[in-house]
Amino acid sequence: MFRSLFSQSSQNKQRVTVQQWHPQELQQRLAEGDTTLELIDVRTPGEYQYDGHIAGSRLLPLSSLMQRIGELPKDKTIVCICRSGNRSYTACEMLAGQGFEVVNLSGGMIGWKMSGLPHN
Repeated sequence: MFRSLFSQSSQNKQRVTVQQWHPQELQQRLAEGDTTLELIDVRTPGEYQYDGHIAGSRLLPLSSLMQRIGELPKDKTIVCICRSGNRSYTACEMLAGQGFEVVNLSGGMIGWKMSGLPHN
């Protein structure tokens, strides 16, 4: 599933496409040992700690994402995760505009938990 938008960059418009993965698709790739993925959880520290998170994910709150963009690998697909999929979609837009390959976890942690998938 894809959603597209136009982001303003300088004086020309650049098309940005954000790919959406359902929780089962991400779980399958993780189970297969896909090492090309970097899981970034953009929720708050409290949400990450108390509401659970996907094993191997890194906390990088949306509020500090652009200040810490240099911490992200350009050679991996960034999978953005949040509570419902909305903040992570915003993170994907921001990162795609900076040249990163991104995927949004559709449904976020709510969808992940509803699918009965493991979390810490």
